Amino acid sequence: MIPLRIAFLSVLLIGMSIPASGQDREVPYWASVRASELNLRVGPSEDYPVEWVYHRAGLPVKVLRVMQGWRFIEDPDGTRGWVVARLLSPERAAIVTGNGLADMRADAGASAPLKWRVEPGVSGMLGSCKDGWCSFVTGRYRGWIRQDRLWGAGAL
Repeated sequence: MIPLRIAFLSVLLIGMSIPASGQDREVPYWASVRASELNLRVGPSEDYPVEWVYHRAGLPVKVLRVMQGWRFIEDPDGTRGWVVARLLSPERAAIVTGNGLADMRADAGASAPLKWRVEPGVSGMLGSCKDGWCSFVTGRYRGWIRQDRLWGAGAL
């Protein structure tokens, strides 16, 4: 029984000794809000005041800096601040931007059949992009939207 406990503690200690920085990605990178409520702070600690509260899981963000469990992000409006890293998801999302409705087509291309028209401000999960079009899923709707109408779909 004692050797089993020693083995378990050894494995636990080895796992804890792996640096957290190994989990970090090279910045900048795209991410999305995981939580239904996320505080944007003026600094990387709960000691700093909350500047804004997001109430929109799935909102795309750009991660610009990484610091010990905190991420300095930029949202689609250009607002920047610090959030707790665990409340972000590595899944890429995008939000429809621009003026007027965006066409959602059955395939990548302006000649593909039109499926729906999507309002600016609608967010969803981003799939692959090709030839200036990106696969986009919002709710039960899926299709392809021009990449220049999606914030979160561009290269960094």
